[in-house]
Amino acid sequence: MRLTRWAMATTVAALAALLVSTTQAEEPKKLKYPDTKKGNVVDDYHGTKVADPYRWLEDDVRKSKDVADWVEAENKVTNAFLESIPQREAIKKRITDLFNYEKISAPFKINNRYFFFKNDGLQNQNVLYVQDTLDGEAKMLIDPNAWTKDGTVALSGLEVSDDAKRIAYGTAESGSDWNVWKVLDVATGKVLSDELKWVKFSNTSWTKDGKGFYYSRFPEPQAGAAFQNLNVDMKLYYHKLGTPQSEDKLIYERKDNPKWTIGGGVTEDGKYLIISIGDGTTSRKVRISYQDLSDPTNKIVDLIDNHEGKFNFLGNDGGVFYFQTDSNAPKYQVIAIDTKEPSKKNWKTIIGQANEPLDSVDLVGNRFICSYLKDAKTAVKVHEIDGKFVRDVQLPGIGTASGFNGKRTDMETFYTFSSYATPPSTYRYDIATGESKLFRQAKVKFDPAMYEVKQVFYTSKDGTKVPMFIAHKKGIKIDGSAPTLLYGYGGFNISLTPGFSVSRLQWMEMGGVYAVANLRGGGEYGDAWHRAGTKLQKQNVFDDFIAAGEYLVKEKYTSPKKLAIQGGSNGGLLVGACMTQRPDLYGACLPAVGVMDMLRFQKFTAGRFWVDDYGASDNKEDFEAQIKFSPYHVLLKNGTKAYPPTMVTTADTDDRVVPGHSFKFAAALQANHTGPNPVLIRIETKAGHGAGKPTTKVIEEIADQWAFLVKTLDFKPEIGK
Repeated sequence: MRLTRWAMATTVAALAALLVSTTQAEEPKKLKYPDTKKGNVVDDYHGTKVADPYRWLEDDVRKSKDVADWVEAENKVTNAFLESIPQREAIKKRITDLFNYEKISAPFKINNRYFFFKNDGLQNQNVLYVQDTLDGEAKMLIDPNAWTKDGTVALSGLEVSDDAKRIAYGTAESGSDWNVWKVLDVATGKVLSDELKWVKFSNTSWTKDGKGFYYSRFPEPQAGAAFQNLNVDMKLYYHKLGTPQSEDKLIYERKDNPKWTIGGGVTEDGKYLIISIGDGTTSRKVRISYQDLSDPTNKIVDLIDNHEGKFNFLGNDGGVFYFQTDSNAPKYQVIAIDTKEPSKKNWKTIIGQANEPLDSVDLVGNRFICSYLKDAKTAVKVHEIDGKFVRDVQLPGIGTASGFNGKRTDMETFYTFSSYATPPSTYRYDIATGESKLFRQAKVKFDPAMYEVKQVFYTSKDGTKVPMFIAHKKGIKIDGSAPTLLYGYGGFNISLTPGFSVSRLQWMEMGGVYAVANLRGGGEYGDAWHRAGTKLQKQNVFDDFIAAGEYLVKEKYTSPKKLAIQGGSNGGLLVGACMTQRPDLYGACLPAVGVMDMLRFQKFTAGRFWVDDYGASDNKEDFEAQIKFSPYHVLLKNGTKAYPPTMVTTADTDDRVVPGHSFKFAAALQANHTGPNPVLIRIETKAGHGAGKPTTKVIEEIADQWAFLVKTLDFKPEIGK
């Protein structure tokens, strides 16, 4: 959700002055937006005629001159407005200073060698290193910063062979989901001849002998269709080192169900290939098949032959497979399936369902390390391989702990802990003794003691209690005057837990309140919480977010004219829906890379995966629900109306949520908005949905967002204090 500034001509200053000129005696003048042409497209959905006047903005900006010209015109208006804000450069300077600290990931161990990522501070991309001991000399292995001058090619995936001699790694250009995979020789640092294309939504998995690996790919798209066409017909392949991709062996496909997703991984003992077959939606309901690798002629065996739930493979003891699953356990449990007696009646529960959702499980040191969500905060428990409880992991506070990676034979693992006012700290965890020892701590240029974080519970429209984190400087006035940023997501079983962000730190440093609402649709309380915010119940998510804003106003943290809302992707939909339903409640809106056209999302790239959360307009019942909240269509239906100051953000290479969503929404907003509030769109070049975005672009977008809020919420920030 971070985009960049465009270079402007010397006329920008004069244009900016014209666009935002005011006097004490005048109201601000409405901006002059580009004239956006309208088409006559009308679709028939189950007998209902629905106009789509900006359909032409769905065309790929790389191929359509009309769309490219529109993007350029919109960016001129947006940049002129942003350039006129006096605090913008100071904000950018301070966020650059905050970003400039050494960032080092938790290490992970392969064959007694330690690998980790490091960023010196302002490097555009993180760099991969290896060392033989934890205190030994680190050797640089992969530096994506050397690939391009602007840092727009990123490392998108990584898999180290069991002997730590080879690394398969993915690269992504300009934020695209399409990856190209290559292989590095660790000893020499040489990139081998192997190159795998048209890989998306797939990792790799090495065979035990290190001679090759499994991966999944899609067919090569037709010319010019790579960034918009639906992704279907995924297949699992085996790649032998030193051979061209054209010779890769096809392992598994489903011609009968081309929308199903397929992934494969080799068990730690190297004996089995585990194949996960998804149902083609983000519900991640999977079938499980496997192949005994002791003989390449062995057939693939179906273990779970229906999409009844989620099955995350954890490890195995011979033919006994361990899974984390929500089958008969909506908050998840750990089970064992003996492949000799695979019938469901013989499945064995190892760690039963708890009151809190089981968020993730790692099998390290022959013990299950289980991470739970307790009111959206991490709690970690350790169990023996037979399920017997060993101990709780004593975390350093209330926040988020992640990591705990390793092998069955490892007796150490590492995790990183952070919270809104706590920079990332890496701990070494001794699995035998349970001791957590601080290994490394980020040194950010601020004083955590100056900030406070608390969790509150508020009541949504239907009476549901919803948790929300609130963070700010100590001592701020709770009198309704504080500029407040409310963030949310509410979808796809994704949980928002407390984590550190220098951009949020800067917002609080400037005197702002930062709030995160844990809406239905997320995974904070398990499957029921998730399902309560999907399909015909999607309005619950928006009601939860609206109620969060009302709570912040009622409790005098802020007032409507000082309240900003922000979200990206599904969260962009959230902001778009809430600002069109309750424009009176917000002083500014920041929807990023959002799904704004709920009737056509499933027709592009990865959109079909979202049907389980959103439904699909092909179904009459789903359509009737979607048309009521689809942000683009609500704008068209409402006609002319005053909306809060808004800056939509997207990117020209976003092939996850194609930019046409934001383009159409912004065009409709500008055409139907009345009054002087700015309603802008900021369109990044050479960037995608957010992953892999270079630090320079991240900093510039944050500076532009904060400058926009400083201007539209009308407050004087304390920059660098």
